Amino acid sequence: MEPFRRLTGVAVPMDEPNIDTNQLCPSRFNKLPLGPGFERVLFHDRRFASDDSERADFILNRPPYRAAKILVADRNFGCGSSRENAVLALLAFGIRAVIAPSFGDIFFNNALKNGLLPVALDADAAGAVRARLPRDAGMEMTVDLEACTVALAHEPPIAFIIDALMREKLLEGLDDIALTEKLGGDLGGFEAGYYRDRSWLPIH
Repeated sequence: MEPFRRLTGVAVPMDEPNIDTNQLCPSRFNKLPLGPGFERVLFHDRRFASDDSERADFILNRPPYRAAKILVADRNFGCGSSRENAVLALLAFGIRAVIAPSFGDIFFNNALKNGLLPVALDADAAGAVRARLPRDAGMEMTVDLEACTVALAHEPPIAFIIDALMREKLLEGLDDIALTEKLGGDLGGFEAGYYRDRSWLPIH
């Protein structure tokens, strides 16, 4: 997993609540393997017409936002089913951080496990950012995980809170398996001491 420390890039506003995982990844793409073209999965039925041409009115098809790295949404982003491909589609498009007042619980955990940073800001702060972005289409934003702040270009940073262990894993680029491997020496020492102190137990 690629470490996440500090990201600066174009921020795209999506001023609507309850963007669910079926919008992020329509169900027919759930078993599609990762690879070239997977970025087209994201918002597929909203981005493309039935003939597979782009819908010019969808925000991610507009030139300033084709290269978006950060998505700023309204409440309950990622609600719906547990499909992990909703997170993978965002990453394939190039989005590495989503800012919203709240998230679907399973989406939130899937994001953290795959290197996508979900930033929860209070509704007023998130709303102010969404309102500011359309006035300067293509405006860049910085998400700083080391400092736990987000900031629009040339504006004061806004602090956010994230679980300490999740922050450490993202900073170091560790998924659950990599974290276990990192702690492998400690686990081995614990096991050896456990059986040493309990010599009556069979050693497996």
